[in-house]
Amino acid sequence: MSLSNPEYSESKILRPINLNHGDHAHKGSLRSLMLGAIGVVFGDIATSPLYALKECFNPLHGIPFSSEAVFGVISMVFWAFMVVVSFKYVMFIMRASNNGEGGILALMALALRTVPVGSKSAMAIMMLGVFGASMFYGDAVITPAISILSAVEGLEVVSPELKRYVIPITLIILIGLFLIQKRGTSVVGILFGPIMVVWFLVLGLMGLVNIVDYPQILTAVNPYFAYVFLYEHSLEAFTVLGAVFLVLTGAEALYTDMGHFGIKPIRYVWFFITLPCLLLNYFGQGALLISHPEAISNPFFLMVPEAVAFALVLLATLATVIASQAVISGTYSMTSQAILLGFIPKMKIAYTSDNEIGQIYMPTINWLLLFMVVVVVVTFKSSENLAAAYGIAVTTTMIIDTILATVVMSVVWKWNPIFIALVIGAFIVVDLSFFSANLLKIAEGGWFPILVGSICFLFLMTWYQGRKILREKAIQSGIPLESFVQSLTAHPPHRVEGTAVFLTAHVDYVPVAMLHNLKHNRILHERVIFLKISVWDIPFVEDGERLTFKDLGAGMYLVRAIYGFKETPDVLSILDLISQQFDIQCELMETSFFLARDTVVPSAMPGMAIWREKLFAWMFQNSAKPADFFQIPTNRVVELGAKIEI
Repeated sequence: MSLSNPEYSESKILRPINLNHGDHAHKGSLRSLMLGAIGVVFGDIATSPLYALKECFNPLHGIPFSSEAVFGVISMVFWAFMVVVSFKYVMFIMRASNNGEGGILALMALALRTVPVGSKSAMAIMMLGVFGASMFYGDAVITPAISILSAVEGLEVVSPELKRYVIPITLIILIGLFLIQKRGTSVVGILFGPIMVVWFLVLGLMGLVNIVDYPQILTAVNPYFAYVFLYEHSLEAFTVLGAVFLVLTGAEALYTDMGHFGIKPIRYVWFFITLPCLLLNYFGQGALLISHPEAISNPFFLMVPEAVAFALVLLATLATVIASQAVISGTYSMTSQAILLGFIPKMKIAYTSDNEIGQIYMPTINWLLLFMVVVVVVTFKSSENLAAAYGIAVTTTMIIDTILATVVMSVVWKWNPIFIALVIGAFIVVDLSFFSANLLKIAEGGWFPILVGSICFLFLMTWYQGRKILREKAIQSGIPLESFVQSLTAHPPHRVEGTAVFLTAHVDYVPVAMLHNLKHNRILHERVIFLKISVWDIPFVEDGERLTFKDLGAGMYLVRAIYGFKETPDVLSILDLISQQFDIQCELMETSFFLARDTVVPSAMPGMAIWREKLFAWMFQNSAKPADFFQIPTNRVVELGAKIEI
């Protein structure tokens, strides 16, 4: 690679590139990957039987309870699984991998490669992807709350007198879960898969036992029952559709976690374990309701004899803790990717595993998420109330997935337009139906995830646009690097031993930290490395392709280190690569790292609205220090800064 290549323009953080990497390697046998996927990927959707069907027959929906209504709802559940999860995600969208990685940010990156850099289309695609990612945070707040709360509510089935302990026990479990995050998930992760295997087997067995009592429920696979239900009950059935969507919560995780386990293990687990067990349980709940309508108060826990109800509560609590853990870990991962892609300020990241770089802990996100989850539990008080808030964030993300997938299908895959229209048309009709049904729940609680997602979107776009303004100002006032080096070598200052590493945001311009160093210290180290760390819209970069290098003469070098958005930049590992690939030895104790630490000052200059500039300035001032984020030893860092008006 050459630094003179126009591909290295600094105009965009995300840009089309043509690195032909293979899919990210998935280590381990198919069985071990399937076991891991059961614990991580399917935790959220596996716990939906706890509350979904109960919410479908909530009296507030106005649906008179009848066997026809049960058949209609079960039929809707079956086809929701088939169309949204099996066909849309597992068979189609999971084909859209970014070097083996999935998720809305990876899909956004693929779609961005189809449009000109800096165009209005590129901005529209980016904003869609960022908004979808923002809505993930709204979902992440509600998922731990509703999952664990619905499991603990099983105590009411064991004994109505235990109802007053539901919220305190839920809060204790949630607080304990967030407290152990800093210790890492590796130990708990070993138990995730086996526990969830037991959970799925129990789900299937519970359903099968009840189906035997009323096998006619299996005829609900006929979509005619769903059609009749929707036709006869009209508006009320449309309201129920929002509750039916609860069975799909967590479906997007199949795509998001694709990079961890691969397509094949996730597909196998879905079709041979998860889907059959979930359907058996839902059909079993339907059979129970027809035989015992009074079980509508809590059909899941009433599927089993009273003697084993408490044991089921314990198992359900374990399953919901695992589901919550997967969401929490996913929040860390999403935030880390957004930081590297330039949408969120740098934050402190702790690495909780020596072997798995993906296992991270982010204190700021952890405590903020805990605070929000506790507020949600105390405010909504029951899974029934939380169900009204659940769904709107996920449906929004699913619609955005469909839109971005359309771009990929037509431009990247070049599929037949008629086939695309048929497939996407079917998906978008289903997505919009669920989205519209969930909009009816805004006043009852759906406003909460929308509020959380909108605030996150504001922060992410403010940070992105603020950094863009800073880059433009730096370019306008910047001094070309190569001409500066030539003049510096013609009239060199005093040279001292050792290596100076200047982190720079632009390969073409002199770092501000160097100008300050020359102005105040009037010295130049015998070796000077201008280091630019770039994050591209691919998940991983091989070490052999990570560095680009240019000798500027007089012991000065320009180095660019390229990282994928799922990697963690590490300056010390970069120095090791430099010594291995270019034979430039940099002894750590003889190396100083010079960083710019600027202060942003809002002004009336053209840019963003003044209130957004103040928000950006606050975010900039409270972001983590680059030395901490890039894992630079603090005793080797020199920070030099200035005030910048935007």
